[in-house]
Amino acid sequence: MKYIAAYHLLTIGGNAAPTAVDIIALLATVSIAAESERVGAAVAQLAGKDVDELISEGASKLAPIPSDDAVDSVVTPAVTPADEKEEVKEGDDYDKIDDYALEFGLFD
Repeated sequence: MKYIAAYHLLTIGGNAAPTAVDIIALLATVSIAAESERVGAAVAQLAGKDVDELISEGASKLAPIPSDDAVDSVVTPAVTPADEKEEVKEGDDYDKIDDYALEFGLFD
């Protein structure tokens, strides 16, 4: 992905046909090491193609996938007034809450 992004940046900057050397040099400016074989393969696959058209084609293929907003509305349970009015009773021990229950991951 970084090689394609670098290729696209170079085309936006005016280089109509970036080479593998151009991409490696661009990535080196931001301290990213590049694998020359993979860069060469990316350049070969992108040769003669318009990157903007490829991006729009890819975006149309992703259209059926729901966005984060749609997923949140399906996954998030509705809050009922009874849930909001729950009171804390004396003697409740919140120190015993399992720390694992409070953890969440990026893809949970």
